[in-house]
Amino acid sequence: MRIRAEANRKGDTNLIKLQLNEFQNVDIYLKDESSHPSGSLKHRLAQSLFLWALCSGRIGPDTTIIECSSGSTAISEAYFAKLLGLKFVAVVPEGTACKKIQQIEFYGGHCEQVPASEISEHACRLAEAENGYFMDQFTYAERASDWRGEDNIAASIFRQMADEECAIPEWIVVGAGTGGTSTTIGRHLSYVRTGNKTKLCVVDPENSVLFDYYCTGDEKLRSAMPSRIEGIGRPRVEPSFFPELVDRMIKVPDHASMAALHYLESLTGRRFGGSTGTNFCGAYRLAQELEAAGEKASIVTLICDSGERYFDSYYDAEWLKKHGYGQLDFPACL
Repeated sequence: MRIRAEANRKGDTNLIKLQLNEFQNVDIYLKDESSHPSGSLKHRLAQSLFLWALCSGRIGPDTTIIECSSGSTAISEAYFAKLLGLKFVAVVPEGTACKKIQQIEFYGGHCEQVPASEISEHACRLAEAENGYFMDQFTYAERASDWRGEDNIAASIFRQMADEECAIPEWIVVGAGTGGTSTTIGRHLSYVRTGNKTKLCVVDPENSVLFDYYCTGDEKLRSAMPSRIEGIGRPRVEPSFFPELVDRMIKVPDHASMAALHYLESLTGRRFGGSTGTNFCGAYRLAQELEAAGEKASIVTLICDSGERYFDSYYDAEWLKKHGYGQLDFPACL
């Protein structure tokens, strides 16, 4: 009942049309998932994971909730754990943005930092030691998320696009971490495919194996380095990512993602997280292709979270210089 009441209070998220003079035929829209109460796209996933676990009898009034996350999912789950009066522990990769850790703690959560390659195993051990429940977003995201109902993100996009000039988007562009969002959208597109030409594009950052998995089908792929784009990209293939639902994948250089953030700031006066930059790079490249072909079309992608969480990284000049992102020239870097 508390989760239902929270869902009724928050309503839907805004759809923003960008003003891009370089495109005469193609419109790009950003769905602002940063406006959720816990500040990111992961609010939807956290709500679904909690409902799935509650209705499956896996969470009780004294259950400790454990999750492994680079930050945004943990923040959203900490929010719902507080809503339900449950103890929450987040296992986060070393080097996670300080602001994210502070927000997890703001909602009453506790953080344990471990090497990125060890977060899942550490969360499993911790859940066993605490007699708690490991939420495990990477396994349960695809089965917990509702892809048929009218409250999922894809259905929301189509409702909000109904009165636009190109009401049926040519593409929806998203990144993949757990695979939950791409799977939800992909399944919904299949579900309403009659008369619907919309295709799903998934963008993948450096140091992630999902693009290579899409190309090769090799489930054993591993990356020795974690993604620098927090929230998307994975060093291994996760169970909730379904390449069969994806029409196209685009590999986006981290340098382009960083440049896109600053370009978006010049367009909107707002700062966003790194995954939003990656999303925009994919949408922009598709727009270039459609524009070159003279096609009239629309593209929708997502604002995943606010740039306030990244003032000490993506928006810090010294951090950018240290990691080799000195010259941020968009779109030349695509």
